[in-house]
Amino acid sequence: MQKKKSMHPHRILSLTPIALALLSLAGHAQDQGTATEVGASPVVVTATRNEQRSFDVPAAINSLDQARIQETARAEVNISEQLNQVPGTVVQSRESYAQEQQISVRGFGARSQFGTRGIKLLADGIPASTPDGQGSPGLFDLQSAQRIEVLRGPFSALYGNHSGGVVQVFTEDGPQDPTLTVQGMAGSYGTWKGGMKFGADTGAVNGIGSYSHFSTNGYRDHSHAEKDQFNAKLRLDVSQDTRVTVLVNYLNQPGNEDPLGLTAAQVDDDPTQSIPDAESYNSRRSLDNLQAGAVLETRLGDQDVLRLMAYAGNRDNDGYLAIAPGTQNNIRQSGGVSVLDRTFSGLGVRWSRIAERVTFSVGADYDNASEDRTGFLNFTGTVGSPTELGVTGAKKRDEKNTVKSYGFYVQGELQATEKLSASAGLRYIKVKFDSQDNFICTTTQVTAPGTVAGTCSGSTAAIGAVVGGVVQENPNDSGSVEYSAFTPVAGLLYRLAPSVNLYANVGRSFETPTFIELAYQAAPDASGPNLGLDPSRSTHYEVGAKLALGSDTRFEVALFHIDTKDEIVVLSNRNGRQSFQNAEGTTRTGVELALDSRLGRGFSTLMAFTWLSAKFSESFSTCVSVPCIPGTVTGTATVEDGNKIPGVAPYNAYAELAWTHAPLGFSTALEFRAQGKVYVNDINSEKADAFHAFGLRAGLEQRPGRWRLSEFVRIDNLFDEEYVSGIAVNDANSRFYYPAAGRNFLAGVSASYAF
Repeated sequence: MQKKKSMHPHRILSLTPIALALLSLAGHAQDQGTATEVGASPVVVTATRNEQRSFDVPAAINSLDQARIQETARAEVNISEQLNQVPGTVVQSRESYAQEQQISVRGFGARSQFGTRGIKLLADGIPASTPDGQGSPGLFDLQSAQRIEVLRGPFSALYGNHSGGVVQVFTEDGPQDPTLTVQGMAGSYGTWKGGMKFGADTGAVNGIGSYSHFSTNGYRDHSHAEKDQFNAKLRLDVSQDTRVTVLVNYLNQPGNEDPLGLTAAQVDDDPTQSIPDAESYNSRRSLDNLQAGAVLETRLGDQDVLRLMAYAGNRDNDGYLAIAPGTQNNIRQSGGVSVLDRTFSGLGVRWSRIAERVTFSVGADYDNASEDRTGFLNFTGTVGSPTELGVTGAKKRDEKNTVKSYGFYVQGELQATEKLSASAGLRYIKVKFDSQDNFICTTTQVTAPGTVAGTCSGSTAAIGAVVGGVVQENPNDSGSVEYSAFTPVAGLLYRLAPSVNLYANVGRSFETPTFIELAYQAAPDASGPNLGLDPSRSTHYEVGAKLALGSDTRFEVALFHIDTKDEIVVLSNRNGRQSFQNAEGTTRTGVELALDSRLGRGFSTLMAFTWLSAKFSESFSTCVSVPCIPGTVTGTATVEDGNKIPGVAPYNAYAELAWTHAPLGFSTALEFRAQGKVYVNDINSEKADAFHAFGLRAGLEQRPGRWRLSEFVRIDNLFDEEYVSGIAVNDANSRFYYPAAGRNFLAGVSASYAF
């Protein structure tokens, strides 16, 4: 797909001299042997589960603090506002709140059709991912976030069922003085947001709660969306040694419209359009999610800490798809309306010992999700003459799905010498899937109602009739499957100099299919779940260096290589039916660079760069047209060894130059983001071109008395670049592309009062 503007890779590679210069500084620091202060290194917990400076962790981990999340003139609505500042991490936005944003870490998660796959999501230590690996980044409340930690590489495998990494958001504590904050903002495309936050600390009790309402008409036609979010944290210090924290999160997105993907020709013609079927069927999604959790932490002496965690919640999801009535008439088709009612819960226990030279943790966790999933026609009337589209019609699907995950882990660190430390861990994980089919229509058994005698609900085809060589039956598709694995990891950290740490690690990860990926067989007319889909298993290798020059500059570099067997890839994606298969082998090799520096005179800079080669290492067959019959030449093509993994760019870059004038309370920054071309299918026949885009932000702050007032304005896509911000991998209709918004504006005000 051709675009007006693109960025040649040599411009990105111009960052290399910066990296080389900083590495030379590392060598200089070693020669000097000075006791350089590294106080600017943030404290993180995700890598080792115990508080530790990121500088001393033998893994690639980055932390975004509260000031960057809440005070950089952003809407604080989407995780993409922040995570593209972290190397190795990409967030695709499809400009549709009906499809949650897709997080990809080191190329894992790029296949996701809805939300996040292959990345573990946590909020204050409580999973925002279900046991099968489906993640919901929309649950993260950025308005009350204290920090975001992103762990990449082998050590993330100690968190269980995923391949790429861990993203964890932590809620801020209530301020010492009771403080009320209100905010409002408005911008392009009818976008507006209002919110409030209140927090306080009474000594033994600390609490904070935030609420926001967001609304937008969207950049594209048929993309109106609303989002209500509430997040609260209450911490009770029971005693000097015992603390209880209670967390509540609520998310409601009613009837968010989905404009669906476009073909390359449609993008070139008008990137703001939606496809006609999106409007005629009113494609949309409603989401309602409520969850709560509690964490108990208690000290057992001077060195031991016990942590207990429990959570539970409910998620309702109603999706209306743009599927033609004739397609739904197939007796095995699950309909154009998908309704999900899911309950979930979990428990966790961890014991940690923190001694002078040895630190280790032993823990176990259990997660459970049970969902009632039903499907309906998205029309009323008859197949040949529907009376109304985009409504709930006859039932087409009824099943009970349950997934359970059991995990046991041990993790520790040994300070072997003054300069050398070793870290290691091992996790055992078992994931069980069970699906109970309650919608059966065969010549010998019918549990689903028939519209007329001898037929099944939602279909005019006679049960047992042969249509196109296929017997019209919907048999009992109940089934179960179980996966398990050990995932070991080990790492070394060497203190080359007080300001330079070198590290290396190796480990294995394990990723099961999700229930969505198990839902459909590869053959287009086959019924029942794809229980033959195998989990993917990856071996990770990583080396890196961390450099700290005083409290003003931090630089990190990580080099990694990942071999994956049986990677789960999209086989076909059409009419709401997504089927998946295993690719025998893939490889990922990459380099990540991160720079955070205060330059003096009010200037500062932040840079994140990733180069990534992600490709298939074995050839295999995939669907390229309709009909597709796997194992034959009908509708299939060969994916050649060496083809690029779709959805993964060869480079991503973020950079900003900021300036603050403290006497006036003024700050401003120029932001830059670039991405290489992205192939959209396994056969690499089409691609979204490379792009580069700029943003500009500015803000003012005043602090009269107990007030804190701030105003901001920002412009995104400053030069009105035309580019694609999200794709749908292997879409059978070639509607791969989700265009990014053009130049857009956002302005806001905030007022806080400390009582």
